[in-house]
Amino acid sequence: MTQSVVVTGASAGVGRAVARAYAQRGARVALIARGEAGLAAAERDCRTRGAVDVRAYRVDVADAGAVQQAADDVVHHWGTIDAWVNNAMVSVFAPAWEITAPEFRRVTEVNYLGTVHGTLAALRHMRAHGRGAIVQVGSALAYRGIPLQSAYCASKHAIQGFNDSLRAELLHDCPAVSLSMVQLPALNTPQFSWVRTRLPRHPQPVPPIFAPEVAARAVLWAADRGVRELNVGGPTWQARLGDMFLPGLLDRKLARDGYDSQQTETPIDRATWRDNLDRPGDDEQDHGADGIFTDQARHRSAALWVDVHKRALSGLALAGLTLALAGLARRRR
Repeated sequence: MTQSVVVTGASAGVGRAVARAYAQRGARVALIARGEAGLAAAERDCRTRGAVDVRAYRVDVADAGAVQQAADDVVHHWGTIDAWVNNAMVSVFAPAWEITAPEFRRVTEVNYLGTVHGTLAALRHMRAHGRGAIVQVGSALAYRGIPLQSAYCASKHAIQGFNDSLRAELLHDCPAVSLSMVQLPALNTPQFSWVRTRLPRHPQPVPPIFAPEVAARAVLWAADRGVRELNVGGPTWQARLGDMFLPGLLDRKLARDGYDSQQTETPIDRATWRDNLDRPGDDEQDHGADGIFTDQARHRSAALWVDVHKRALSGLALAGLTLALAGLARRRR
């Protein structure tokens, strides 16, 4: 059966990679993003990669009415929405006291409320059809905040809380609609070349860095299986475990290393830097899925492979333990 999929933030980064992956699967793909050039290029990408049909909507996810109109239009043309991926995001890199109230509000409106708007738009149709999958693109920072990204980390924490409440409600009223959150590590996306920043040097993802295609594989797997949560990459697990067992030590480590690890050695040219907080960064020029750190990006994640295959691995481990115990029993006899 041909899937009908909606992806927000689809013009660049993870959203672009997710849209491409669904297109290669032969799905119908609806793209939601702000940037005209990026959106047009994403539409071409999906068509050339085998999408059955592609629809593009130039929408700011902070506008709840526009998001709902896009969802309604998708259902009008395709009859249903099988999967909805909430990925749109913006950020500000600066100490909290240097971020203004309007900037905190804008990050919240796009990242958190944009996710809420997309989720509610999807649920309006999924609940009526009695099925569907919603995937929130999250982050290790949904559990562990880091310096210089307080607005972004707070928005991801908010999505996590929203998900916990909504998931219980869906289990009560509409269990055939799945809700997943994919927690991501640092990724090589264009975000770091158009984020609003007050840092002296060019922002970078905290190494190790993964390619956006790693995230896309995780998103599709989560949507297909309706898993509650999927942690991508060893760094995501490390951040979560560190926050659970050694939060104070992690605070001090981040205070010591968290500033330099989020910046390259290249000074920012303030005269030419253009951010995408209030206007799209790919309105006039397409930036694709990948950022400027391609030479450092990993295209595989061993931790993700283990997570995806944990049932089979658990079965093998149990079988191995059974054989070992049986062998021990025979030797004792």
